[in-house]
Amino acid sequence: MSETSPESVSDQAGAAVDTASIEEKPAVRPAKLGPVGWARWFWRTLTSMKTALILLFLFALASVPGSIWPQRGVSDGKVAQYFADYPRLAEWLDRFWLFDVFRAPWFAAIYLLLFVSLIGCVLPRTAAHLRELRRKPPAPPRNLARLPQHAAFDGDLTVEEVAARLRAKRFRVTTGPDWVAAEKGYLRETGNLMFHVALLGLLVAVGAGALFGYRGNVLVVEGDGFANTVAAYDRYMPGQQVSAESLEPFSFTLDDFQATYIARGERQGQPLDFGAKLKVTDAPGARERDYELKVNEPLDVNGTLTYLIDHGYAPTFKITDGKGQVAFDGPVPCLVAQPATFTSECVIKVPDAQPEQLGLLVAFLPTTVPMNGQWVSVFPGAANPTAQVYGAFAGDLGMKSGRPQSVYELDPASLKKMKPLVMKADPLAVGKKLDLPQGTGSIEFTGVKEWIALQITYDPGRMPAFVAASLAVLGLVLSLTVRRRRVWVRLKDVARAVEEPDGSAPQTEERDEHGRRHIEVGGLTRTEGNDFSEEFAEIVSVLNPGVKDDR
Repeated sequence: MSETSPESVSDQAGAAVDTASIEEKPAVRPAKLGPVGWARWFWRTLTSMKTALILLFLFALASVPGSIWPQRGVSDGKVAQYFADYPRLAEWLDRFWLFDVFRAPWFAAIYLLLFVSLIGCVLPRTAAHLRELRRKPPAPPRNLARLPQHAAFDGDLTVEEVAARLRAKRFRVTTGPDWVAAEKGYLRETGNLMFHVALLGLLVAVGAGALFGYRGNVLVVEGDGFANTVAAYDRYMPGQQVSAESLEPFSFTLDDFQATYIARGERQGQPLDFGAKLKVTDAPGARERDYELKVNEPLDVNGTLTYLIDHGYAPTFKITDGKGQVAFDGPVPCLVAQPATFTSECVIKVPDAQPEQLGLLVAFLPTTVPMNGQWVSVFPGAANPTAQVYGAFAGDLGMKSGRPQSVYELDPASLKKMKPLVMKADPLAVGKKLDLPQGTGSIEFTGVKEWIALQITYDPGRMPAFVAASLAVLGLVLSLTVRRRRVWVRLKDVARAVEEPDGSAPQTEERDEHGRRHIEVGGLTRTEGNDFSEEFAEIVSVLNPGVKDDR
């Protein structure tokens, strides 16, 4: 049998006692948060800067589908075409609101969470910053030589003189019996807060513009007018809180449009200026006034802005049908095919022609010259305008089928069923007429007008958004360029030795006869990654010109 030592017996007994005591202790379980704890945790997580940055990224990411797929209220025709081309895919996209991205519940959720998160970030920091602004700079540490910036010299400065010189450098200063503390750079946090507050203001302004603003596009030909009503727009995009009664009741008539171009030289044909002469009535019954609309000078009627965004030619035609009746007489807005020469393409639909409907494709040439056996335009101005019929068709235009059609093209499905009459005739000068074959009628080129495309917008958040964006930029500049820094100065009397008359050991006095003191200066910046050495050297030179710091 093996022998057991007294020490091993006592160790085993102690282990048994420890094991017993451990077994007797109740298991420690983590405390439950409870509803209040979870609410506090959720609020702290939501209002953290990390969450705000994530939500800002999600907000930008959530806007991307709005530029990938057509949106209702902006391109309704394209949305309908997408459903026709990809019915299964469109159905699934519509379930996720991808054709109404900016009205989707998930987009609104991101927007509101970002808004709340920014408020939760800004308010506590603003309160802390206000307390910091009222707080005096702290007293100097015991050993200034340990600071990143340090200098020492002897001088005859007083506490009041040091404080005055630092105040002249725009430091906030507090003093003690033998020390001066100074601090500056509070604008850094002010700029940071200004940026976040401006971002909040920008979100509010954008939201207000989306809810209470509207915009629309309209094409107006010379001699025609426009009244600011929903029915007058070619495309109308209202905010969710906008009604027909919300529109400003102004109207105008387009008297004349003038475009000037460079006539000679290397830049021949380049535009110089555009101007549309309008007669504007600000409200029903108001006096009519003249206004010249230019590209960067919109018409402003009580905050509703009318911008000139495009222009083109609208040649006038007179079309007589096969029974000798005038079936069409007026201008036809043409789309620009070649911007350098303003060669344009026009589509004329004559559904009232008898005995068959007519569809015509016409090329408008502002300055026509023959070239290589063809007729081309060489200048955008209407110096020698002609109209060349390059396609005339008779038959059913398909306008009663119920399908929407563009006024700028003949329906391809209907065109296949129509009878061709003319393919590329000679150009017609103003006043000339082309007789269509088979007794279907004639087309006469009667003159030239011009059209302008306008964008009319009302955005109550436009100016607030501009102010908020400007403040955001200013705040960002301040937060990136201003540095928070502190400077301390401690003044000590210079001790000197004085010999005793009896030849005994010299004693010391606390101050020399010239009143000179030993002055220590220390400084640090509270912003990481910034070099404070040059400014610190300048501060030391102000306190004692010619001294160099001991770094």
